[in-house]
Amino acid sequence: MSGPTTALPSLLVAASAAVIFTLGALHLWYTFRGHKLHPRDPELRVRLEQVPLVLDRQTTMWKAWVGFNASHGCGALLFGAIYGYLALVYRAFLFQSWFLLSLGLLWLVAYGVLAKRYWFSVPFRGILLATAFYLGALVIAGL
Repeated sequence: MSGPTTALPSLLVAASAAVIFTLGALHLWYTFRGHKLHPRDPELRVRLEQVPLVLDRQTTMWKAWVGFNASHGCGALLFGAIYGYLALVYRAFLFQSWFLLSLGLLWLVAYGVLAKRYWFSVPFRGILLATAFYLGALVIAGL
């Protein structure tokens, strides 16, 4: 891959990564700031802070909720950082690696399924956009 026309697939993967990175950053922000990821019923939060998991009595449902949301946001940041970096700095390496390209697509599809089934419309639409950018990159690159 060289020349100005071959940069487009890299830019599309970078755009895909940027969308996911942004979603992850927002998710992490909402996990630790404000109340957007809190239950609407304040009494429910109090109860979640008191009720331990069946798995472990030291961890409450609220701690697990915050931890899952934080690790989820970090995972999206990691995907965005790695695939954005590879697309912009090591594009030949990325586009020659069926493993990395397949893993990235699998990750996006898995997040898309989770978003459709369990999340709300904003992340679902963002993930669809990121997946469209990623697939566009693969098609333009002839893969």
